[in-house]
Amino acid sequence: MNQIENLTPQRIVEELDKYIIGQNQAKRSVAIALRNRWRRQQISGDMKGEIIPNNIILIGPTGIGKTEIARRICKLTGAPFIKVEASKFTEVGYVGRDVESMVRELMANAISQVRDRMVEEVKPQAHDAAVEMVLDILLPRGKRSKKSNPATDSPEALRYQRSREKMRTKLLTGSLDDKEIEIEPEHDGFPIFEVMPNPNMEMLDIDFSEMLSNLMPGRGNSRKQNLSVSDALKRFTESEINRMISKEKLTETAKQSVEENGIIFIDEIDKIATTDKHGGIDVSRSGVQRDLLPIIEGSMVPTKHGMIDTAHILFIAAGAFHTAKPSDLIPELQGRFPIRVELNSLTQGDFERILTEPENSLTKQYRAIFRSEGVDLKFAPEAIKEIARFGALANEKMEDIGARRLHTIMNALLDEFLFAMPSQDLKTVKITKKMVSERLTPVIESDDLSRFIL
Repeated sequence: MNQIENLTPQRIVEELDKYIIGQNQAKRSVAIALRNRWRRQQISGDMKGEIIPNNIILIGPTGIGKTEIARRICKLTGAPFIKVEASKFTEVGYVGRDVESMVRELMANAISQVRDRMVEEVKPQAHDAAVEMVLDILLPRGKRSKKSNPATDSPEALRYQRSREKMRTKLLTGSLDDKEIEIEPEHDGFPIFEVMPNPNMEMLDIDFSEMLSNLMPGRGNSRKQNLSVSDALKRFTESEINRMISKEKLTETAKQSVEENGIIFIDEIDKIATTDKHGGIDVSRSGVQRDLLPIIEGSMVPTKHGMIDTAHILFIAAGAFHTAKPSDLIPELQGRFPIRVELNSLTQGDFERILTEPENSLTKQYRAIFRSEGVDLKFAPEAIKEIARFGALANEKMEDIGARRLHTIMNALLDEFLFAMPSQDLKTVKITKKMVSERLTPVIESDDLSRFIL
């Protein structure tokens, strides 16, 4: 995770450029919005609370990088992030998810994220404590030694210490991993597991796992367990980690992270825009928009970890807006998204760059897939141009699905090799312009084939 203070707008755009081709205006808007959050946190006094995030709507057809921008800024900043689809939400009173569940989901994501960081911090210390606990079982002190508490420089104590250090060396080198030892059962309460409530009970947001642990505090099982040394070491390490991590500190840190740095990406927001003003399902759509209003504007949302203030969560919405327009959203919701960025449809030149430049480009992905079977995959520069041409042509003839079209084009092109591998006769595959043309021209020229294959 990059330190947010080092992520200037220019640096954020540079990082996004590694994975997303074009869409410079969208990258700039997101980069400025992210940096403004850090800038707000540097301000003291009442003014800090007055500065609200500049929420963004990304407008453009599918597959041109809207979701990818959101995913990458999440990885870039390490901020709590969730992606939700607006079409999954319904107005209160209808069957479906309520809009407040996005905040609860974001909080759960933050809890997991913060806990992972805390675990990394205490893991070395927990492991050291677990080693001592295993050594106490492997080489217990005599009863007389414990009662009399002899001086540490007594012959008996020195002999015990030497034996313990030898045993420690064996333990840390793995020589004792398969040795079985007896351990005392844990009495930390009911075993930890996650209980998934019915979606219709989601708004209650009850921690069923904690409720069960309170109802059933222990199983009364006092029998010792036989475990291998390696398993016992893991068990003790996990136990120590749970003991060292304060639940209160975990919750408080996660809550602060959500309220100050949380990002919610609302996809398909155009699906809740009301194009028809005469009742029907649009009544529900308008209701969802009105339910979204207080959350985006800033309100207190109850979760099982406490109340969450949404005033400074950054909301990024996206939609194709084919049949609806941003102006079809209710005026109050439009006002909550002051920044609108229209993303451009991808051209053949963009496709060429998408196929080769990003760090996760399709050609690099397929090279790695072929390499796993011991096959060297190569693409001639003319072949890349031809693949891009077919991708742009397919988007023109059919629905424009942006860069996602390249996935179907590449799969149709390489299908025969993907099926044949592994093969003793197949060690190198070179994709040429002629091969691309021979395999894809019949599919593109046939309306029936292109409709079903591409």
